[in-house]
Amino acid sequence: MKYLLILQGNAVVLERLTTEQRAAISAGHREFQRIAAEAGELISTAALADPSAGTVIRTRDGKRQISAGPSRQAADFMGGYYLVDVEGRERAVELADLLPDSQIDGLAVEIRPVMCG
Repeated sequence: MKYLLILQGNAVVLERLTTEQRAAISAGHREFQRIAAEAGELISTAALADPSAGTVIRTRDGKRQISAGPSRQAADFMGGYYLVDVEGRERAVELADLLPDSQIDGLAVEIRPVMCG
């Protein structure tokens, strides 16, 4: 079953990280990628640009609107993802728990099943 492991970032938390903490997070992601790839469970991954670099398209009162920046102002944002193919939810949780983001106050990893694809 496929799961999307969504890395939930927080601008305030990320700004406060030390150089050593950032290096540990990077190393933790490399280790996660190694483990998931060796198990044949990693399908894809990507880090996302800052929300301010985004563009939002929506319809309001029947008119299409295009705006720069995030869809809403919030400290929390989707910072990236891992798409994994695992036996079930338990393994998805086990993998998510390996990610450094799940071990830092103010950050999180959301685990969501993929419905098709």
